[in-house]
Amino acid sequence: MLRNYLYVFFGGGLGSSLRYWLSGLIPRYTGSQFPYGILIVNIVGCFFIGFLMSALEERFIGNPSLRIFLTIGIIGGFTTFSTFSYETIAMMHDSEFLRASLYVGLSVALGLGGTHVGSLIGKLI
Repeated sequence: MLRNYLYVFFGGGLGSSLRYWLSGLIPRYTGSQFPYGILIVNIVGCFFIGFLMSALEERFIGNPSLRIFLTIGIIGGFTTFSTFSYETIAMMHDSEFLRASLYVGLSVALGLGGTHVGSLIGKLI
């Protein structure tokens, strides 16, 4: 069990470092008027979590610790948007469209609301 936490810890560090590098590199080519760096990070992360979960679960059952290191660790550190996307798609594959819609709506609305409230409180301190 402790080993899996270490896989998440080290994978998360790698993923976060990759996010920092890529999200800083992209604006050099696109300008900074739109957050293309994070947009590309989120798209790349979504692609890789879909690819890895399918490949590791359906084709290469293998070691569960490898899946933890790659998906929760590296991809999770790279972008949590990929996990949000994967969970939404999984609900849709299970024909849980109402639940998926609720998850998307609540995640976006409450996430934006939480950021706004946190910003307001941060300005008061």
